[in-house]
Amino acid sequence: MKIGIISDSHDNLPRIRQAVDLFNHLGAEFVIHCGDFVAPFSLLPLQSLNCDYVGVYGNNDGEKTGLQSVSSGRIRVEPATIELGGRKISFFHHLQNFFDLAVDSQAFDLVCYGHTHKTHLEHRGKTLVVNPGECGGWLYGTSTIAMVDLKNLEAEIIKLD
Repeated sequence: MKIGIISDSHDNLPRIRQAVDLFNHLGAEFVIHCGDFVAPFSLLPLQSLNCDYVGVYGNNDGEKTGLQSVSSGRIRVEPATIELGGRKISFFHHLQNFFDLAVDSQAFDLVCYGHTHKTHLEHRGKTLVVNPGECGGWLYGTSTIAMVDLKNLEAEIIKLD
């Protein structure tokens, strides 16, 4: 099963649309957003995904009622856990609150996070750790997302043009 990982989109609609198009092109079967959508309108491009998605609130997601409404309840309070393709996944925005506990527990096959705006791919024990970086590209000027193959627990960071 292939899943897309996105984070820190920060209202950058052109980059969010590009990420959605790329997820669709690459055959993502599910997408996880690790927070900082910002405004509810930034969720609208996600409606064009060819698959379902889920997300968590980030520190810049203040309009929670609007985000819940537009996402039809797909956004959760961190940390969130799901099971996809037989893999246990934990995802959150703030790494300082949950990262060590989630990774060191070795209870998850995949741990995804955001907030730092920096990409991170690492295998730690049986756990694949992924930070897709910043989709919005506002902080470091590079917009990135990630694709994960759950079958092989392999990930790739993809730069958006």
